[in-house]
Amino acid sequence: MSIFEKTSLKGQVALVSGASRGIGRATARVLAQAGAAVAVNYRCGRQEAEAVVESLDSGAGAMAVQGDVADPEQAHTVVERTRETLGRITILVNNAGITRDGLVMRMSVEDFDAVLATNLRGAFLLSREVARGMMKARSGAIINVSSVIGRRGNAGQANYAAAKAGLIGLTKSLAREMGPRGVRVNAVAPGYVVTDMTSGLPDDAREKILENTPLGRLAEPEEVAGVIAFLASPAAAYITGAVIPIDGGLGV
Repeated sequence: MSIFEKTSLKGQVALVSGASRGIGRATARVLAQAGAAVAVNYRCGRQEAEAVVESLDSGAGAMAVQGDVADPEQAHTVVERTRETLGRITILVNNAGITRDGLVMRMSVEDFDAVLATNLRGAFLLSREVARGMMKARSGAIINVSSVIGRRGNAGQANYAAAKAGLIGLTKSLAREMGPRGVRVNAVAPGYVVTDMTSGLPDDAREKILENTPLGRLAEPEEVAGVIAFLASPAAAYITGAVIPIDGGLGV
């Protein structure tokens, strides 16, 4: 099998949560370019999600599917609608995430819970929904989008760091549970990426990040998406339980 065949996702069906913008949007596009049918999940922003679907370069099929993945019933509906339209899900990318930054002494319980619900519980719920089908088929790939913040922490982001660190634990546990049935579960841990989340960074904060990043720049969303696509492909057939840093050296 050639390297091109090993990275092909032809015949695969991918569900990407939080795919109407940023890393999720780039991931949907890269997976489609590799030949996968792609479901673009969104909580709000229907027009943005539909625009992503229209932009996908794939003849395999694509759809926008609305749902708050932090809600058990909606997560179930997202998976069922994807299966009904595109077929059995073989790739799940848990990317949906939000921030509610603030120092712990001022952080509300609501802000703490909201971030954990979307960033961590959503990944658990979607993984639980697809687990049975993947294990029965003895194949499948789950990729969780963690963060360098989950590995090193960050002042003012205790909720975000806790959720992203939780994704790493979830990844390793699922890898042990599902590996014997041929299902691979991995995570990526991006650093700071050029997205809506980082567009509002003050200049001094951006400069400090760049000073501490050996490569001296922020990542492009496509650079994260490319690693996700690799982990979803046959080229990564012997990788599971891994956490791949995509941080320009920030976490070194």
